[in-house]
Amino acid sequence: MAATLEDPRGAIGFRDPDSNLDEEEEDDTAAVLLSVLVQRGQLGLCFYDSGDSSLHYMVDSPDNYELHLLSRVIQEVRPHVILTSAKQERCLTQYLQQLGLEVGKQRLLSAHLPFLPPCISERDKMSYLSSCITFDSPLMLRAVGALLKCLDRRRVGVELEDSTVGVPILQFHAYTLKEVVYIDRDTYSVLQIFKSDLHPSVYKLQSGEKEGLSLYGILNRCKSKFGSKLLRQWFLRPTRDLAVLYRRQEVIRFFTSPRNSDVLNTLQASLRNIRNIPGVLRRMTLSSTKVTDWQCLYKTVYSAVCIRDSMRHLPQSIQLFWEISEKLSEDLHYVAALINRVVDFDASLEESRFTVKPNVDPAIDEKKRRMMGLSDFLTDVARRELEHLDSRISSCCVIYLPLIGFLLSVPRLPSMVEKEDFEMEGFEFMFLSDDRLHYRSQRTRELDSLLGDLHCDIRDMETAVMTQLQSAVLEKSNSLYQVLDLLAELDCLMAMSSASQEYSYSSPKLARHRTIAITQGRHPLLELCSPVFVANSFQSSESEGRIKVITGPNSSGKSIFLKQVGLIVFMALIGSDVPAKEAEVGLVDGIFTRMQSRESVSVGLSTFMIDLNQMALALNSSTGSSLVLIDEFGKGTNTVDGLSLLAASVSFWLKKPLVDVPHVLLATNFHSLMQLGLLPTTGMLSFLTLETAVDRDELVFLYQLKEGICQSSYAANIAALAGLPTCLVHRAMEVSEHYRTGKPIKRIDKASSDEQAKRCQSVVQKFLSLDLEDKDVDLQSFMKDELLPSAGELLNRR
Repeated sequence: MAATLEDPRGAIGFRDPDSNLDEEEEDDTAAVLLSVLVQRGQLGLCFYDSGDSSLHYMVDSPDNYELHLLSRVIQEVRPHVILTSAKQERCLTQYLQQLGLEVGKQRLLSAHLPFLPPCISERDKMSYLSSCITFDSPLMLRAVGALLKCLDRRRVGVELEDSTVGVPILQFHAYTLKEVVYIDRDTYSVLQIFKSDLHPSVYKLQSGEKEGLSLYGILNRCKSKFGSKLLRQWFLRPTRDLAVLYRRQEVIRFFTSPRNSDVLNTLQASLRNIRNIPGVLRRMTLSSTKVTDWQCLYKTVYSAVCIRDSMRHLPQSIQLFWEISEKLSEDLHYVAALINRVVDFDASLEESRFTVKPNVDPAIDEKKRRMMGLSDFLTDVARRELEHLDSRISSCCVIYLPLIGFLLSVPRLPSMVEKEDFEMEGFEFMFLSDDRLHYRSQRTRELDSLLGDLHCDIRDMETAVMTQLQSAVLEKSNSLYQVLDLLAELDCLMAMSSASQEYSYSSPKLARHRTIAITQGRHPLLELCSPVFVANSFQSSESEGRIKVITGPNSSGKSIFLKQVGLIVFMALIGSDVPAKEAEVGLVDGIFTRMQSRESVSVGLSTFMIDLNQMALALNSSTGSSLVLIDEFGKGTNTVDGLSLLAASVSFWLKKPLVDVPHVLLATNFHSLMQLGLLPTTGMLSFLTLETAVDRDELVFLYQLKEGICQSSYAANIAALAGLPTCLVHRAMEVSEHYRTGKPIKRIDKASSDEQAKRCQSVVQKFLSLDLEDKDVDLQSFMKDELLPSAGELLNRR
């Protein structure tokens, strides 16, 4: 059975069959057990109710791909257990997985969290939990649901308490393996480390996506699929392990040297032939090896031997070179020589089957020699048979068909219409094919006895040789798997070396101290798209200030600089060279970002709430060895509240001991943060801005970072650059100046309230002066001449 759903309190729960949690067997007192099958759009189900020992069944009914009918049944029946076949259609598998995900969330919401107010609403609890635990990891959430159920059943830590008291959860902590740098999905997205685009080829629309402009895209110069796969794993698990990083750096340093470019090109050419060894070996164990598999395996092993031999001429002081030289054993040469000696690749491709070379098996050679001389012999037999055929038949031939044997083939005559017409004395009619009649005669029977099933014998014997060859190769499988591990690593490092050479990167210095020093750093992606890129330096240490507040006009490059620093640090943590003249990176344990927001339908949070969650993660989880990048935090709400939250967040870090303050880069347009003195004066805090110049009324961006504070947002100048109408920009400047100086701001789009009052008073006085009892008074004319024009004018002004 593929899945089990359970709920001791009446709400549906889920136990994932893949979970390794040691749960007790299902309770025998389950109220309802539901069994369900889905096939070709039809839903079949039944359930057993232990309350009255009754079995209920529902006739097969149509259901859509989202299984809406099944959802209604589950809501109504509220089963304790759901049973289904392990060989189910994909829609049911997806439905159960999603059901398990939702159950995991519900169990988390119903968990005993003593630090939250007991009257907190479910929506507020979800908002809080989403700031503590990521809801973008469905497998983890399903595991959480199973764990909470296990804790509740076993009463861990509360065995002696009342049954209404749940197992308390007092803290949430993100866990990462030692020396692995923490980076969440949002950070990968905003730094554009990965970026998936739809494939432009119409032939690959179904295969989905290709890598767009991303850091992985520009560094992935791997020549093998296994190299690309390993490089992606390195990107997903940046490390603080200096031994691993030094191992990668020494290889990259070797290949980025111009004098080693020929070696790099030669090795990369050989790496192109490294193919899917595990897939080939798996098919060998199933005896389903194809001719192309033997080709791929031979090319792979031969290329691996060439790479190993090349490595033996390179400096053995480099750890990877030494391992390839020593660990790629002579087993590879043995396998390559064995395949080359046994497999006849040309004949195998021609016949689309495994074919053995001459001088491998004498018995096979003998049978093949007999086959080669068979053509002339069969022609002579056909000539003799023709003498005994109807004189109207001018030609015939003897053919061989596997499993049937030798047959005499003659053309069909026009007079041969009915089956009775096919009969010939001394010949046994077999079948008609392509207007040719096939017969068995005394001579063809003699050929069957004399030559036997020669083709089948050869195939059987060659299959036996292939089986022996497979066994010999599988005995060396450990050596073959080692090829992938070492050569995939070599492929990754040569790929990063190629990118380093092309883009003029430099090797960063790595250390465990808490300093980041970047000289003339560049954004690795933007520099490829922009004809001119201005490099900027960055320094963060105890003496240089751990928290940098960066101000400047919109479009001045604040966000780019933040991402630039984040990418350079990330590249150093995967062992790559970095886009800078020089760089010294003290190993960080995490990169946290609060940058662009994404809507999250799964948790139902607003954009500002997601911003708060990202900020909460940075505040709660960062350490003195973390890098925190914050861009325009607080602008998602009103100015006063946003400014207050930003100031409070920075002050939170400033109040910490120096050893616990992370590297913080904060870009903001809240100039009041400095003007109102909301931040304390401390050596841990420094202010930076990006230079601009005003040429007459035109704003020029210089993109150069310097110390100081930007005194103006230059919003009007940027609006003019964006193409907003000049009159609109001038009015905005006027309103801004009046607001800043405290002058009253008068509206220009309609009359002032005083003018409106005077006009209304005039109309009222004229109306009151009318003598309505006078028959000569024309009230309609008054309304037309006095009241309606005034009202129309007021409406037009509005």
